[in-house]
Order: sequence, then structure tokens, then C-alpha cells
Amino acid sequence: MQYRKFGNTDLMVSEVGFGCWAIGGAASVGSIAIGWGETDDKVSQHALLTAKDAGINFFDTADFYGLGHAETLLGRTFGNSDQVLIASKVGQKSVNNERIEIDYSKQYIIEACEKSLQRLKRDTIDFHQLHVARLSHLQQGECIEAMQLLQQQGKIRYWGISLITFDPFPEADFMFDHSFGDGFQLVFNIINQRALPIILRAGEAGFGVIARMPLQFGLLTGKMSATSLFPPDDHRSRRLVPELIAATQEILHDKVMPLTEYYQTHLPGLALSFILSFPEVSVVIPGIRTPEQVAGNTAHLVKLEEADTKYLASLYEESWQPVMQLMEKIG
Repeated sequence: MQYRKFGNTDLMVSEVGFGCWAIGGAASVGSIAIGWGETDDKVSQHALLTAKDAGINFFDTADFYGLGHAETLLGRTFGNSDQVLIASKVGQKSVNNERIEIDYSKQYIIEACEKSLQRLKRDTIDFHQLHVARLSHLQQGECIEAMQLLQQQGKIRYWGISLITFDPFPEADFMFDHSFGDGFQLVFNIINQRALPIILRAGEAGFGVIARMPLQFGLLTGKMSATSLFPPDDHRSRRLVPELIAATQEILHDKVMPLTEYYQTHLPGLALSFILSFPEVSVVIPGIRTPEQVAGNTAHLVKLEEADTKYLASLYEESWQPVMQLMEKIG
């Protein structure tokens, strides 16, 4: 495992981290699935320990994943260990298990952080994030005051914002312009490269970068087909429609898969390697459920030639725009 410095902080993070959304389990709010289907906590804990043994030291979660269950699992597995770095998020909540509500008030963020620390069984959260806060929340200011206060109190070491997926990213501009926070989490993968300008700017400005959704909900695993089905308690049941899968697989087959043969790797390995070919990226966080997925996401990384990185980047404008438009329409 290789390690990278997280922006201007003193955090040294494994270049491959552990995305904890899936281990939160089959949670729903009202009729809306917010998880990835049923999970086995014993398998999840085995995956967490296997990841640590493989050199992964960065675990990204949120208080909304499994409505706190993902944090609880991390707490049971690692507790207050200084051998792992924990990133979490705040700002989304379930109201009476009927509707999803966002809350970036100072009081809520402080109270929610305390609850996260209790579930995580930790004294401090290494990197805490505003969970897809919008520009209006940042301008209002309470969420920033809360994060700064929590940092002063030692409840969090560093903080930043997890940016929304489909957006021109005015929140990032606000953070840059005011020198607020220490890093960003954003979607970046072979298909969705919309955030690349933010990544490059973050590197220049000394902000850490967490690349999420590196396999785009599984579209870049090489295991999808137009007949793939997902249970109702898996959020992908409403997102990965047959039309989207078919369009993606055609482009991958024609324009991406030949590179997996050249580099003697598989599609996930190529996808992760593409992201890590940008030195501005601090850590990439594939979602992991099982020990086998730990191996799959760490054992097949390759060093891409510069020409191939540029080629894969060029596909964003040349080939992926119709897929991006369809994804944005679906939401």
C-alpha cells in the first residue's frame, strides 16, 4: 500500500481507502432506500479488519449511512485506535423515519458530532465533512462556525465538505475563496470527470481530495449487464436502469477494456489506477462489503502511462456525455 499526504494536514492516508456506505445495511427512510441492501455485520467487520491488514488506514463513513449503523460497526471494530483514520459526515437526518431532512444549524452539527463520536467510540474524528451542503448553507455560516468550534475543542482534527454530484460546484469556490476547511470529497471516475477542475485547483491550494464513487455504483466493475436487477432496499434499483447500463457497457467494451488487457489488470483496477494517476487525489474510496472486495480493490493497481491517462480523460467529452446526461436525469 502506498500513502499520500492529505493536503496541507499532517494526515498520511492510504491511497486506497474504505468506503463504508454499503456496510450500513438496508436502511430506508419512508419508502426511499438509502442503503445497498442487506449485509452481514460479521462479514462487514471481517472486511474492515482485512482492509487494515492490507494497509488501508482511511475509513470514510457518515452518520446517515445505515442511520448510524456504519459508524457503530467502525466503533466496534476499531474503537479509539490511532492506527486508523476516520472520516465522517453530518447534515442529513431522518425525521420520524418518514422523510429525509437536511440540517446545517450550529446546534444540530455539534449535537450530531457528539453522537457520532459515541458510536465510533473515539475521542476525535480525523476528518469531518458537511454532507453535500449547498452554497446557501455555507453563506448562512452556522455550519462553518460549528465545524470551527468542534475543531477548536478537539472533537474533530480537520474538516471539509462532501460536494454534491451534479453541480457546477459553487460550494468549492466559496471554500477556496475564504480558505475554509482542509479538504473535499467529490465524485470522480472514468465516467464522471466533472469535478476534475476542482481536483486540480484543490491540489494547488493545499486541500486534500477524497475521490468517491470510483466504480460509479458498480458500472465500472465489469459485472453489470442490462438484465442486472437490484432489490428494492438497494438504492441502485432506482438509479441503474437497463438503458444506462447498456449505454455504459457499450463504451467500456469498445474504448476502455482494451487497456485492461494491455496492463494485465481488471476493469476496477484500471478505474482506480486512473483516479490515482492524478497526484492531487489524496485517497480513493471504493465501497467495500467483503474481504474479497478488499483484495479486488488493492491488488490490481497499475501505473498508467501518461498518454493513457490523457486518453481516458479525453473520453469524458468525446464519449461519456450522453451517459452523464442520463445519470443526471435519473438522479
